[in-house]
Amino acid sequence: MSDTHSTQSFETVAIHAGNTADPLTGAVVPPIYQVSTYKQDGVGGLRGGYEYSRSANPTRTALEENLAALEGGSRGLAFASGLAAEDCLLRALLSPGDHVVIPNDAYGGTFRLFAKVVSRWGVEWSVADTSDPEAVRGALTDRTKAIWVETPSNPLLGITDIAAVAQIAREAGVRLVVDNTFASPYLQQPLALGADIVVHSMTKYMGGHSDVVGGALVVNDAALGEELAYHQNAMGAVAGPFDAWLVLRGIKTLAVRMDRHSENATKITEMLTRHARVSQVLYPGLPEHPGHEVAAKQMKAFGGMVSFRVDGGEEAAVEVCNRAELFTLGESLGGVESLIEHPGRMTHASVVGSALEVPADLVRLSVGIESADDLLADLQQALG
Repeated sequence: MSDTHSTQSFETVAIHAGNTADPLTGAVVPPIYQVSTYKQDGVGGLRGGYEYSRSANPTRTALEENLAALEGGSRGLAFASGLAAEDCLLRALLSPGDHVVIPNDAYGGTFRLFAKVVSRWGVEWSVADTSDPEAVRGALTDRTKAIWVETPSNPLLGITDIAAVAQIAREAGVRLVVDNTFASPYLQQPLALGADIVVHSMTKYMGGHSDVVGGALVVNDAALGEELAYHQNAMGAVAGPFDAWLVLRGIKTLAVRMDRHSENATKITEMLTRHARVSQVLYPGLPEHPGHEVAAKQMKAFGGMVSFRVDGGEEAAVEVCNRAELFTLGESLGGVESLIEHPGRMTHASVVGSALEVPADLVRLSVGIESADDLLADLQQALG
Protein backbone atom coordinates (compact mmCIF):
# COMPACT_ATOMS: atom_id res chain seq x y z
CA MET A 1 0.00 0.00 0.00
CA SER A 2 1.35 3.44 -0.93
CA ASP A 3 2.18 6.00 1.76
CA THR A 4 -0.59 8.21 0.40
CA HIS A 5 -3.28 5.58 0.83
CA SER A 6 -1.98 4.53 4.27
CA THR A 7 -3.12 7.88 5.68
CA GLN A 8 -6.53 7.93 4.00
CA SER A 9 -9.86 6.56 5.21
CA PHE A 10 -11.20 3.28 3.85
CA GLU A 11 -13.94 4.96 1.83
CA THR A 12 -11.38 7.16 0.05
CA VAL A 13 -8.99 4.27 -0.62
CA ALA A 14 -11.81 2.12 -2.03
CA ILE A 15 -12.57 4.78 -4.64
CA HIS A 16 -9.06 5.96 -5.51
CA ALA A 17 -6.47 3.19 -4.98
CA GLY A 18 -5.48 1.79 -8.37
CA ASN A 19 -7.98 4.11 -10.08
CA THR A 20 -5.63 6.62 -11.65
CA ALA A 21 -6.95 8.75 -14.49
CA ASP A 22 -6.23 7.34 -17.95
CA PRO A 23 -3.11 9.17 -19.24
CA LEU A 24 -4.39 9.22 -22.83
CA THR A 25 -7.91 10.59 -22.32
CA GLY A 26 -8.17 11.59 -18.68
CA ALA A 27 -10.97 9.08 -18.12
CA VAL A 28 -11.56 8.81 -14.37
CA VAL A 29 -12.45 5.11 -14.60
CA PRO A 30 -9.69 2.66 -15.65
CA PRO A 31 -10.29 1.36 -19.19
CA ILE A 32 -11.18 -2.26 -19.85
CA TYR A 33 -8.05 -3.51 -21.61
CA GLN A 34 -9.75 -6.31 -23.51
CA VAL A 35 -6.52 -7.52 -25.06
CA SER A 36 -4.49 -10.72 -25.04
CA THR A 37 -1.07 -9.50 -26.21
CA TYR A 38 0.96 -6.27 -26.44
CA LYS A 39 3.37 -4.72 -28.92
CA GLN A 40 6.89 -4.89 -27.51
CA ASP A 41 9.54 -2.20 -27.85
CA GLY A 42 12.07 -4.57 -29.38
CA VAL A 43 12.83 -8.15 -28.43
CA GLY A 44 12.53 -8.40 -24.65
CA GLY A 45 11.50 -4.76 -24.35
CA LEU A 46 8.19 -4.80 -22.56
CA ARG A 47 6.14 -1.61 -22.68
CA GLY A 48 5.07 -0.86 -19.11
CA GLY A 49 5.81 -4.47 -18.12
CA TYR A 50 3.05 -5.99 -20.26
CA GLU A 51 3.54 -8.81 -22.73
CA TYR A 52 0.58 -11.22 -22.37
CA SER A 53 -2.62 -10.82 -20.37
CA ARG A 54 -2.29 -14.05 -18.43
CA SER A 55 0.87 -12.58 -16.92
CA ALA A 56 -0.49 -9.05 -16.44
CA ASN A 57 -3.24 -6.80 -17.70
CA PRO A 58 -3.63 -3.09 -16.86
CA THR A 59 -7.24 -3.45 -15.71
CA ARG A 60 -6.32 -6.36 -13.47
CA THR A 61 -3.31 -4.43 -12.19
CA ALA A 62 -5.61 -1.59 -11.11
CA LEU A 63 -7.78 -4.06 -9.19
CA GLU A 64 -4.80 -5.78 -7.59
CA GLU A 65 -3.42 -2.45 -6.38
CA ASN A 66 -6.83 -1.62 -4.97
CA LEU A 67 -7.10 -4.96 -3.18
CA ALA A 68 -3.70 -4.56 -1.54
CA ALA A 69 -4.57 -1.06 -0.34
CA LEU A 70 -7.95 -2.13 1.09
CA GLU A 71 -6.45 -4.96 3.12
CA GLY A 72 -3.35 -3.00 4.15
CA GLY A 73 -1.12 -5.42 2.24
CA SER A 74 1.84 -5.07 -0.08
CA ARG A 75 0.60 -7.39 -2.85
CA GLY A 76 -2.85 -8.25 -4.17
CA LEU A 77 -3.63 -10.90 -6.77
CA ALA A 78 -6.92 -11.33 -8.64
CA PHE A 79 -8.21 -14.69 -9.86
CA ALA A 80 -11.05 -16.12 -11.92
CA SER A 81 -12.87 -17.34 -8.78
CA GLY A 82 -12.41 -17.66 -5.05
CA LEU A 83 -11.59 -21.35 -5.41
CA ALA A 84 -9.00 -20.53 -8.09
CA ALA A 85 -7.35 -18.22 -5.58
CA GLU A 86 -7.43 -20.94 -2.92
CA ASP A 87 -6.02 -23.54 -5.32
CA CYS A 88 -3.14 -21.27 -6.28
CA LEU A 89 -2.39 -20.56 -2.63
CA LEU A 90 -2.35 -24.23 -1.64
CA ARG A 91 -0.07 -25.21 -4.52
CA ALA A 92 2.32 -22.39 -3.66
CA LEU A 93 2.43 -23.14 0.08
CA LEU A 94 2.27 -26.92 0.24
CA SER A 95 4.12 -30.04 -0.85
CA PRO A 96 3.16 -33.72 -0.58
CA GLY A 97 3.21 -34.78 3.05
CA ASP A 98 2.34 -31.36 4.43
CA HIS A 99 -0.62 -30.81 6.74
CA VAL A 100 -3.24 -28.05 7.10
CA VAL A 101 -5.66 -27.33 9.93
CA ILE A 102 -9.09 -26.38 8.56
CA PRO A 103 -12.24 -25.16 10.36
CA ASN A 104 -15.07 -27.43 11.42
CA ASP A 105 -17.39 -24.87 9.82
CA ALA A 106 -16.03 -24.02 6.38
CA TYR A 107 -17.47 -23.22 2.98
CA GLY A 108 -18.41 -26.45 1.24
CA GLY A 109 -16.28 -25.64 -1.80
CA THR A 110 -13.20 -25.14 0.38
CA PHE A 111 -13.83 -28.47 2.09
CA ARG A 112 -14.25 -30.16 -1.29
CA LEU A 113 -10.95 -28.67 -2.47
CA PHE A 114 -9.13 -30.16 0.53
CA ALA A 115 -10.99 -33.45 0.71
CA LYS A 116 -11.26 -34.34 -2.98
CA VAL A 117 -8.46 -32.46 -4.75
CA VAL A 118 -5.35 -31.54 -2.78
CA SER A 119 -5.55 -34.72 -0.70
CA ARG A 120 -4.97 -36.68 -3.92
CA TRP A 121 -1.47 -35.25 -4.20
CA GLY A 122 -0.47 -36.08 -0.66
CA VAL A 123 -1.55 -33.07 1.38
CA GLU A 124 -3.20 -34.01 4.66
CA TRP A 125 -5.73 -32.00 6.65
CA SER A 126 -7.54 -32.20 9.94
CA VAL A 127 -10.50 -30.34 11.39
CA ALA A 128 -10.51 -28.08 14.44
CA ASP A 129 -12.96 -25.74 16.11
CA THR A 130 -11.11 -22.56 15.23
CA SER A 131 -13.24 -20.53 17.64
CA ASP A 132 -11.18 -22.26 20.36
CA PRO A 133 -7.50 -21.25 20.01
CA GLU A 134 -6.40 -24.21 22.13
CA ALA A 135 -8.22 -26.60 19.82
CA VAL A 136 -6.24 -25.11 16.95
CA ARG A 137 -3.00 -25.53 18.90
CA GLY A 138 -3.88 -29.14 19.64
CA ALA A 139 -4.50 -29.89 15.96
CA LEU A 140 -0.99 -28.86 14.89
CA THR A 141 1.53 -31.52 13.88
CA ASP A 142 5.20 -31.37 13.00
CA ARG A 143 4.09 -31.35 9.35
CA THR A 144 1.56 -28.50 9.62
CA LYS A 145 2.31 -25.68 7.20
CA ALA A 146 -0.88 -23.62 7.44
CA ILE A 147 -3.91 -22.85 9.59
CA TRP A 148 -7.04 -22.00 7.59
CA VAL A 149 -9.70 -19.78 9.16
CA GLU A 150 -13.06 -18.37 8.09
CA THR A 151 -14.44 -15.63 10.32
CA PRO A 152 -17.37 -15.17 10.29
CA SER A 153 -17.71 -18.73 9.06
CA ASN A 154 -20.04 -20.18 6.46
CA PRO A 155 -22.85 -21.00 7.26
CA LEU A 156 -22.84 -21.13 11.09
CA LEU A 157 -21.39 -17.64 11.57
CA GLY A 158 -18.67 -18.83 13.93
CA ILE A 159 -16.04 -16.32 15.06
CA THR A 160 -12.31 -16.95 15.35
CA ASP A 161 -10.01 -14.69 17.35
CA ILE A 162 -7.58 -13.84 14.55
CA ALA A 163 -4.94 -12.28 16.80
CA ALA A 164 -4.94 -15.27 19.17
CA VAL A 165 -4.63 -17.83 16.37
CA ALA A 166 -2.00 -15.67 14.65
CA GLN A 167 0.11 -15.89 17.82
CA ILE A 168 -0.22 -19.68 17.80
CA ALA A 169 0.76 -19.75 14.13
CA ARG A 170 3.84 -17.59 14.74
CA GLU A 171 4.97 -19.77 17.62
CA ALA A 172 4.60 -22.88 15.46
CA GLY A 173 6.22 -21.30 12.39
CA VAL A 174 3.18 -21.86 10.17
CA ARG A 175 1.15 -19.53 7.93
CA LEU A 176 -2.25 -18.22 8.98
CA VAL A 177 -4.77 -17.93 6.14
CA VAL A 178 -7.97 -15.98 6.79
CA ASP A 179 -10.96 -16.13 4.46
CA ASN A 180 -12.35 -12.61 4.86
CA THR A 181 -15.24 -13.01 2.41
CA PHE A 182 -18.12 -12.65 4.89
CA ALA A 183 -16.68 -9.57 6.60
CA SER A 184 -15.00 -7.79 3.66
CA PRO A 185 -11.98 -5.54 4.30
CA TYR A 186 -14.32 -2.75 5.35
CA LEU A 187 -15.43 -4.63 8.46
CA GLN A 188 -12.27 -6.59 9.25
CA GLN A 189 -8.52 -6.34 8.60
CA PRO A 190 -6.89 -9.77 9.14
CA LEU A 191 -3.35 -8.71 8.14
CA ALA A 192 -3.36 -6.02 10.83
CA LEU A 193 -4.38 -8.71 13.33
CA GLY A 194 -1.44 -10.94 12.42
CA ALA A 195 -2.66 -13.09 9.52
CA ASP A 196 -0.22 -13.93 6.71
CA ILE A 197 -2.65 -14.31 3.83
CA VAL A 198 -6.17 -13.01 3.20
CA VAL A 199 -8.51 -14.86 0.82
CA HIS A 200 -11.64 -13.44 -0.80
CA SER A 201 -14.36 -14.65 -3.03
CA MET A 202 -14.78 -11.34 -4.85
CA THR A 203 -18.02 -12.75 -6.24
CA LYS A 204 -19.62 -11.78 -2.94
CA TYR A 205 -19.40 -8.41 -1.18
CA MET A 206 -16.44 -7.05 -3.15
CA GLY A 207 -18.34 -7.24 -6.44
CA GLY A 208 -21.61 -6.75 -4.62
CA HIS A 209 -24.03 -6.97 -7.54
CA SER A 210 -24.25 -10.70 -8.39
CA ASP A 211 -22.80 -10.05 -11.84
CA VAL A 212 -19.19 -11.27 -11.59
CA VAL A 213 -17.17 -14.25 -10.33
CA GLY A 214 -13.71 -13.64 -8.93
CA GLY A 215 -11.21 -14.38 -6.18
CA ALA A 216 -8.33 -12.62 -4.47
CA LEU A 217 -5.25 -13.15 -2.34
CA VAL A 218 -3.57 -10.37 -0.37
CA VAL A 219 -0.27 -10.63 1.53
CA ASN A 220 2.20 -8.38 3.29
CA ASP A 221 5.31 -10.50 2.69
CA ALA A 222 7.05 -9.43 -0.53
CA ALA A 223 8.72 -12.82 -1.08
CA LEU A 224 5.44 -14.67 -0.56
CA GLY A 225 3.76 -12.23 -2.93
CA GLU A 226 6.32 -13.04 -5.63
CA GLU A 227 5.86 -16.77 -5.08
CA LEU A 228 2.08 -16.45 -5.40
CA ALA A 229 2.43 -14.26 -8.50
CA TYR A 230 4.68 -16.90 -10.08
CA HIS A 231 2.08 -19.59 -9.46
CA GLN A 232 -0.73 -17.31 -10.64
CA ASN A 233 1.02 -16.90 -13.97
CA ALA A 234 2.09 -20.55 -14.20
CA MET A 235 -1.41 -21.86 -13.47
CA GLY A 236 -3.32 -19.17 -15.33
CA ALA A 237 -6.65 -18.88 -13.52
CA VAL A 238 -6.56 -15.07 -13.64
CA ALA A 239 -9.38 -12.55 -13.49
CA GLY A 240 -10.37 -11.33 -16.96
CA PRO A 241 -10.27 -7.59 -17.66
CA PHE A 242 -14.04 -7.09 -17.68
CA ASP A 243 -14.43 -9.08 -14.46
CA ALA A 244 -11.66 -7.00 -12.87
CA TRP A 245 -13.42 -3.82 -13.98
CA LEU A 246 -16.73 -4.97 -12.50
CA VAL A 247 -15.13 -5.71 -9.14
CA LEU A 248 -13.37 -2.34 -9.15
CA ARG A 249 -16.72 -0.68 -9.74
CA GLY A 250 -18.36 -2.67 -6.96
CA ILE A 251 -15.62 -1.88 -4.44
CA LYS A 252 -16.26 1.85 -4.76
CA THR A 253 -19.56 1.42 -2.88
CA LEU A 254 -18.38 -1.36 -0.54
CA ALA A 255 -18.40 0.79 2.60
CA VAL A 256 -21.90 2.19 2.17
CA ARG A 257 -23.25 -1.21 1.14
CA MET A 258 -21.74 -2.99 4.15
CA ASP A 259 -23.22 -0.40 6.49
CA ARG A 260 -26.69 -1.07 5.03
CA HIS A 261 -26.21 -4.86 4.96
CA SER A 262 -25.28 -4.78 8.64
CA GLU A 263 -28.15 -2.48 9.62
CA ASN A 264 -30.73 -4.64 7.82
CA ALA A 265 -29.30 -7.86 9.23
CA THR A 266 -29.51 -6.49 12.77
CA LYS A 267 -33.21 -5.66 12.32
CA ILE A 268 -33.90 -9.11 10.90
CA THR A 269 -32.17 -10.92 13.77
CA GLU A 270 -34.23 -8.92 16.25
CA MET A 271 -37.40 -10.22 14.60
CA LEU A 272 -36.15 -13.80 14.24
CA THR A 273 -35.14 -14.10 17.89
CA ARG A 274 -38.75 -13.35 18.85
CA HIS A 275 -40.43 -15.63 16.28
CA ALA A 276 -42.16 -18.73 17.64
CA ARG A 277 -41.01 -20.96 14.76
CA VAL A 278 -37.31 -20.06 15.08
CA SER A 279 -35.35 -22.19 17.53
CA GLN A 280 -31.96 -20.47 17.18
CA VAL A 281 -30.51 -17.41 15.44
CA LEU A 282 -26.84 -17.38 14.47
CA TYR A 283 -25.45 -13.85 14.13
CA PRO A 284 -22.31 -12.46 15.77
CA GLY A 285 -24.07 -9.18 16.51
CA LEU A 286 -26.29 -10.88 19.09
CA PRO A 287 -24.96 -10.53 22.65
CA GLU A 288 -25.72 -14.21 23.30
CA HIS A 289 -23.57 -15.35 20.34
CA PRO A 290 -20.52 -17.15 21.79
CA GLY A 291 -18.19 -15.13 19.57
CA HIS A 292 -19.86 -11.77 20.12
CA GLU A 293 -17.11 -10.19 22.24
CA VAL A 294 -14.35 -11.28 19.83
CA ALA A 295 -16.36 -10.10 16.83
CA ALA A 296 -16.98 -6.73 18.48
CA LYS A 297 -13.23 -6.42 19.07
CA GLN A 298 -12.03 -7.29 15.56
CA MET A 299 -14.94 -6.18 13.34
CA LYS A 300 -16.35 -2.73 12.62
CA ALA A 301 -19.89 -4.14 12.36
CA PHE A 302 -21.33 -7.64 12.12
CA GLY A 303 -22.15 -8.00 8.44
CA GLY A 304 -25.12 -9.09 6.38
CA MET A 305 -25.11 -12.87 6.82
CA VAL A 306 -27.67 -14.46 9.13
CA SER A 307 -28.48 -18.12 9.72
CA PHE A 308 -31.34 -19.54 11.75
CA ARG A 309 -32.84 -22.91 12.66
CA VAL A 310 -36.50 -23.68 12.15
CA ASP A 311 -38.74 -25.76 14.42
CA GLY A 312 -40.00 -28.77 12.50
CA GLY A 313 -36.75 -29.99 11.03
CA GLU A 314 -35.43 -30.15 7.50
CA GLU A 315 -38.72 -30.08 5.63
CA ALA A 316 -39.88 -27.04 7.58
CA ALA A 317 -36.63 -25.24 6.74
CA VAL A 318 -37.00 -26.10 3.06
CA GLU A 319 -40.60 -24.87 3.15
CA VAL A 320 -39.47 -21.47 4.50
CA CYS A 321 -36.97 -21.18 1.65
CA ASN A 322 -39.61 -22.05 -0.92
CA ARG A 323 -42.22 -19.65 0.52
CA ALA A 324 -39.94 -16.60 0.47
CA GLU A 325 -40.69 -14.14 -2.32
CA LEU A 326 -38.54 -11.02 -1.91
CA PHE A 327 -35.69 -13.17 -0.63
CA THR A 328 -34.59 -14.96 -3.80
CA LEU A 329 -33.91 -18.69 -3.47
CA GLY A 330 -30.34 -19.02 -4.67
CA GLU A 331 -26.76 -19.81 -3.80
CA SER A 332 -23.96 -17.26 -3.34
CA LEU A 333 -24.25 -14.15 -1.20
CA GLY A 334 -23.18 -10.54 -0.79
CA GLY A 335 -25.22 -8.91 -3.54
CA VAL A 336 -27.48 -5.91 -3.14
CA GLU A 337 -30.49 -8.23 -3.41
CA SER A 338 -31.43 -10.56 -0.54
CA LEU A 339 -31.00 -14.32 -0.95
CA ILE A 340 -32.23 -17.33 1.01
CA GLU A 341 -30.99 -20.91 0.85
CA HIS A 342 -30.93 -24.29 2.57
CA PRO A 343 -27.22 -25.02 3.14
CA GLY A 344 -27.66 -28.74 3.75
CA ARG A 345 -29.13 -29.28 0.29
CA MET A 346 -27.42 -26.45 -1.55
CA THR A 347 -24.07 -24.75 -0.77
CA HIS A 348 -22.96 -27.35 1.78
CA ALA A 349 -24.19 -30.57 0.19
CA SER A 350 -20.54 -31.58 -0.28
CA VAL A 351 -19.98 -31.83 3.50
CA VAL A 352 -22.89 -34.18 4.25
CA GLY A 353 -21.57 -37.10 6.28
CA SER A 354 -18.37 -35.27 7.27
CA ALA A 355 -17.29 -33.45 10.43
CA LEU A 356 -18.48 -30.26 8.72
CA GLU A 357 -22.08 -31.37 8.14
CA VAL A 358 -24.52 -28.55 8.92
CA PRO A 359 -27.87 -28.91 10.72
CA ALA A 360 -30.68 -30.01 8.43
CA ASP A 361 -33.04 -27.39 9.88
CA LEU A 362 -30.70 -24.50 9.03
CA VAL A 363 -31.66 -21.60 6.74
CA ARG A 364 -29.05 -19.07 5.58
CA LEU A 365 -29.83 -15.49 4.60
CA SER A 366 -27.73 -13.04 2.63
CA VAL A 367 -29.44 -9.83 3.71
CA GLY A 368 -29.44 -7.23 0.94
CA ILE A 369 -29.88 -3.48 0.97
CA GLU A 370 -33.62 -3.32 0.20
CA SER A 371 -36.08 -1.74 2.62
CA ALA A 372 -35.77 -3.54 5.95
CA ASP A 373 -39.56 -3.34 6.41
CA ASP A 374 -40.14 -5.19 3.15
CA LEU A 375 -37.58 -7.86 4.03
CA LEU A 376 -39.12 -8.37 7.46
CA ALA A 377 -42.60 -8.74 5.96
CA ASP A 378 -41.37 -11.36 3.52
CA LEU A 379 -39.66 -13.43 6.21
CA GLN A 380 -42.72 -13.25 8.44
CA GLN A 381 -44.98 -14.59 5.69
CA ALA A 382 -42.41 -17.27 4.78
CA LEU A 383 -42.27 -18.45 8.37
CA GLY A 384 -46.08 -18.45 8.53
